[in-house]
Amino acid sequence: MWRSLLLKGTACIWQVAAPRFLHHRHFPNFWATLQTRGFFAQQTRRVLQNEDRHLTGTHRRAYKKDAKATLEFPVSPITVTDIKHYLRSKDISFHDGYSCLHIQSIFVEPSARKDNFSLFIDKTTGQFLCKDTLVEGSWEDLQDCLEVMPTDGQDFLRPHVLLGYSESLEEQEERERELREVQRIWCSSEPFTDLPEDEAQLVKTMFQISKISNATLKRFGVRLFRPTKSLVLPWFGGPDSSLKGVKLLSAQSTDSGSVAYNEATVPKSNSYYNLFGLHLVGRKDTDVVLTGHELDTMAVSQATGLPSVALPRGVSCLPPILLPYLEQFKRVTLWLGGDIRSWEASKIFSRKLGLRRCSLVRPGEYRPCPLEAFAMGKNFGHIIKSSIPAAHKSIVSFKQLRDDVYGELMNTDQVAGVKWMRFPELTRILKGHRKGELTVFTGPTGSGKTTFISEVALDLCMQGVNTLWGSFEINNVRLAKIMLTQFAMQRLEDNLEQYDFWADNFEELPLYFMTFHGQQNIKAVLDTMQHAVYMYDINHVIIDNLQFMMGQENLSVDKFAVQDHIIGAFRKFATSSSCHVTLIIHPRKEEDDRELQMASIFGSAKASQEADNVLILQEKKLVTCPGRRSLQVTKNRFDGDVGIFPLDFIKSSLTFSSPVKGKHKLRKVNHKQENEEAEEATAKKEEVKKEKAAKTTKAPRAVKNNVTEKENPPK
Repeated sequence: MWRSLLLKGTACIWQVAAPRFLHHRHFPNFWATLQTRGFFAQQTRRVLQNEDRHLTGTHRRAYKKDAKATLEFPVSPITVTDIKHYLRSKDISFHDGYSCLHIQSIFVEPSARKDNFSLFIDKTTGQFLCKDTLVEGSWEDLQDCLEVMPTDGQDFLRPHVLLGYSESLEEQEERERELREVQRIWCSSEPFTDLPEDEAQLVKTMFQISKISNATLKRFGVRLFRPTKSLVLPWFGGPDSSLKGVKLLSAQSTDSGSVAYNEATVPKSNSYYNLFGLHLVGRKDTDVVLTGHELDTMAVSQATGLPSVALPRGVSCLPPILLPYLEQFKRVTLWLGGDIRSWEASKIFSRKLGLRRCSLVRPGEYRPCPLEAFAMGKNFGHIIKSSIPAAHKSIVSFKQLRDDVYGELMNTDQVAGVKWMRFPELTRILKGHRKGELTVFTGPTGSGKTTFISEVALDLCMQGVNTLWGSFEINNVRLAKIMLTQFAMQRLEDNLEQYDFWADNFEELPLYFMTFHGQQNIKAVLDTMQHAVYMYDINHVIIDNLQFMMGQENLSVDKFAVQDHIIGAFRKFATSSSCHVTLIIHPRKEEDDRELQMASIFGSAKASQEADNVLILQEKKLVTCPGRRSLQVTKNRFDGDVGIFPLDFIKSSLTFSSPVKGKHKLRKVNHKQENEEAEEATAKKEEVKKEKAAKTTKAPRAVKNNVTEKENPPK
């Protein structure tokens, strides 16, 4: 079990921030909610501080050891075939489940096991979880336990063998503080049945749950925390269904008239693994409806009576640690919402859960999110029965694609992807950031490619796009410093007293970094990316840069063939994983007075051919726009629009702005028009040269014959 401690220097993922961003049904951008969340958190903290001075919220500078900063990744990824072969070699019987293998728990006495297969092994990662004792660990940990048992003559192991890792004093205090805080919030909140009828109805109206009965709220354990007017959504877990955490949900209206929900969890969201409503599911239940929000789960339960559970972080991710709790169901209906993003998440999550048993509720005019459908009086039985199977054949007909095509035509803005808030001109050209695409980005050496692309990625990450950085050229500490400065939009060196505030908010972003540095093998990088997509539902991967992966390949093969192989591998990964890959490639050497073009990308034409988008950071001053730097989009497979716009670098915040002023507004590139303008300019220059030459030859005669012209030259 201690073998994994030796792997810390190998291919692993460093989690800079837990996926702890705010959940909004309509997904407004992070800037619009940062101050609201800060106010909500401060109000909650003040109320709790009045009850206990020792709660989190103190202003002291805390330097604590984060034991979970490094997420281990095996040197050679385990396969389900390897797991089965090992279990058979140990004469351990197992059941082949949908996403896990089931065996009898080795942490329970043999007399208590019977036929209870309560230990689950993830088929993809090998990580295990014992539902009876809540012991969890890696595949290496389980192997070590199975090897130790016969050596010591034991037929089971005590749970404390893996639960007994020593904790620092700060970690123990934090865990105990969180438990006290959970109990304090729970005891300070009130059930809806104890509230005056007019107050209960007012709160229900605020959260748009007027049709949810008090009986349903009581059954799910939902309460009201009066000091912040927040719903308290409990986390009941473990064999005894004890209280393990709470989620505080506040509501606010947006400019469009919709409701946005702000969340705060105790414990922190990187430790908050709650399937809301799971404690109400019976052992013999075989069907379940999986939703993206707790309020949706209550609406489904009240309308249909079917078991229903909600994901802890909405459609942002499905943590693999929750898969064992969903193994008992033969049919899982994913009804995550009524928009394109929820539909994409449904298709991704169904791969983790097993395509054979999953069915998806396709969003549409008559199939909104469950809470809205309940308020509109929709027929839930008809909607669930009309869900489509997630499994598909290799060949489909237009009849099967018809609804998907209509959905894209009806939701063109959502289909275009996530919009950039800091770069509106980039949004106007590319329309948005879409999953499953490959973007190639290039620019002159030293022009600020990494700095620019880090801000572009940060913009998306602040809107809930789970991001994985693979920086092989600069180390992660320096990159994190750049992104934190861009996030705060100021020099934190001059404002160290604000560091904790910005760092705390920066931690909430779903941002991860690979610990690779220098030349790396493409297989190791792809394995790490695949692991991150499975574990953290990564939507965007940045590779900086391609040249650092070419040195580890076979030197006997032509370097251009190696590059083509690497680009093809990233192209395949982006498509199969439904993940956007941004690949930074250095350009070939060009003359200083020449602008970069698609042909300037290093290597063969494979990069520009495979890419969906090609972006070029131009460093020289262009005739068409002012400024020393500009961004040119030379390929856009989504709708064909290309263009160029200026960038202004602000050194204090390490950010690029793209002002749109007067005649320098974004324009589309018309190569034919540019050529004609260039020819006209060249012709005018030739005419000017001829006129000057003619004046030079005639000048002496003019001076001799006309003295007044010299005395009074024309103005």
